[in-house]
Amino acid sequence: MSERNPEGIDAAWCVAGRDLTEPRLAPDGSCVVYVVSGGGGPAALVRQPLPTSLGPARQLSAFPAPRAGRGLGGGCWAWAPDGTAVVYAATDGHLWLQPIDDVGLRRLTAHETGAANTPSFSPDGTRVVYAIDDAEVHWVSVDGDVGGRLDGAAADFCIDPVATAEGALWQAWSAPDMPWDAAYLAGADWDGTPLSPKRVDGAIQQPHLVHGAVWWVSDESGWLNVRRDGVAVVDEAFEHAGPTWGPGQRSYAVSPDGTRLAFARNEAGFGRLCVATVGSAAPPVTVGRGIHGSLSWAGSRLCAVRSGARTPTEIVIYEPALDDPTEWARTTIAVGPVDGWRTAALTEPELVEIAGPGGVVPARLYRATGAADRLLCWIHGGPTDQWPVSFMPRIAFWQQRGWNIVVPDPRGTTGHGRAFQQALHGGWGVVDVDDIVAVLRHASTAGWATPERTILCGGSSGGYAVLQTLSRRAVTVAAGMVSYPVTDLTDLAERSHRYERHYTDTLVGPLPHAADEMVARSPLHHPQRLVDTPLLILHGDSDPVVPVEQSTGLAAAIAAAGGKVTIHVYPGEGHGFRDPANKLDEYQRMTEFAEAHVPASVTPARRHG
Repeated sequence: MSERNPEGIDAAWCVAGRDLTEPRLAPDGSCVVYVVSGGGGPAALVRQPLPTSLGPARQLSAFPAPRAGRGLGGGCWAWAPDGTAVVYAATDGHLWLQPIDDVGLRRLTAHETGAANTPSFSPDGTRVVYAIDDAEVHWVSVDGDVGGRLDGAAADFCIDPVATAEGALWQAWSAPDMPWDAAYLAGADWDGTPLSPKRVDGAIQQPHLVHGAVWWVSDESGWLNVRRDGVAVVDEAFEHAGPTWGPGQRSYAVSPDGTRLAFARNEAGFGRLCVATVGSAAPPVTVGRGIHGSLSWAGSRLCAVRSGARTPTEIVIYEPALDDPTEWARTTIAVGPVDGWRTAALTEPELVEIAGPGGVVPARLYRATGAADRLLCWIHGGPTDQWPVSFMPRIAFWQQRGWNIVVPDPRGTTGHGRAFQQALHGGWGVVDVDDIVAVLRHASTAGWATPERTILCGGSSGGYAVLQTLSRRAVTVAAGMVSYPVTDLTDLAERSHRYERHYTDTLVGPLPHAADEMVARSPLHHPQRLVDTPLLILHGDSDPVVPVEQSTGLAAAIAAAGGKVTIHVYPGEGHGFRDPANKLDEYQRMTEFAEAHVPASVTPARRHG
């Protein structure tokens, strides 16, 4: 037997394992199909009979492979209404029809450019609607070559189409709005005749059709709540969904008879899966704790992806107890991460609420394994996003090496209502930095670590927040670590990928009106403000979101100004690193950098706070 790593969690655990996404129960609940990716081979659709005693999981798809999503989204595939086939979006950009118990894999689409995703069968199973490049909505006949475009180019973005008997509905929005600003419900008949759009004072997402009722999630009340024909099923000050960072989010599911709603509730970053009875004033029943997503419901079974701070990502089936329908039993049918996590000493974070200049700044504190006197303040990306209490190997890796980790939710973070998320408008790089400074000052006062033993880190917009915080010089930290950070707002507005090209219009202001403000808030133009703090920068040279020149330019400018900066560029990597070897290298570089600037104490400090 090999000796256990004396430092605890090995980095190899953090980058290994499989990604499990988009489980969906068959219409009759007899099996579940999900997508497996990672692990060194092409992605695949896997079919698991239910109950699991009926047989093992078997691969369903062949080639071309499905184009897997990530996390709790994706929009890769859908069941035929009768459960005899699935249709999936493949790596070649087309939709393919795969029978369940027969041969005959068949390509459905024939478009020459673009990539199809989010297929949805019509109720009679004769047509499939789908999106191309999050910009167009089309339909195609299952039995022939008939099809057409439905959206009429009326919006810049169209995602998550759902087929109806008469046509299709989908989420739509146009620049300069982002989907969480003012997305609406659009639709058309099969001949392309547009339906009157459904707009609210807020944003709509995740349309579905169940028992003749149109369901969606909207934040018109100030909170993202599930609605049935425009009426909130559970009207509460909790979010029932995350931001629309891509297609395929399924944060709620409706029972087959339309009488009950299962939804994932966000409680200040902590998750809970709930079931409510439609039209009832009774409070929702708790089905399970943890972060849940990719929900589907068939028969008596409820399926989801589940994870938590102590729960490696898994696919689970919930079923109500026969003697008490308010009690649900959980069965795990697949686990993504490597088995070593089963014996790791994982811990839950503590919710911390810190007084900031704009009000309370929520944060979650992950205490180190054992006493510690050093701190990582980790800023999430987005910035319209959140790091909920899901399975995060990176956090556990640093905890077991003697680091406390605080994950703040500065203004602009989702999960705390529309007003909190929209509070960053016009103030990116300013008001969020104010909140981060408040968290750092509180960390020192609470005894989590002194400023000299604190490191700021973040990726993408979180990296930008780190650089802006260091530029302000309102607090002192030992070092900064950033991955693919935004450093030049003007360049971001002009060269970022299509989805985010107008993001700065609301976060800072539109060009050319906000040109001076963008320069004032861009770290690349003020390298002299960053010379006092050692900095590590990691970036991929094929990043479509933040061009790599933003990092190489900043590193050169800081070095020329006399600062200490270390940069490494990964060939072939995009916005985030996928190659396991590069991921391991990232862990090694960050660990060596952090230990060099904040070495472990000979005698660890007593835990405070």
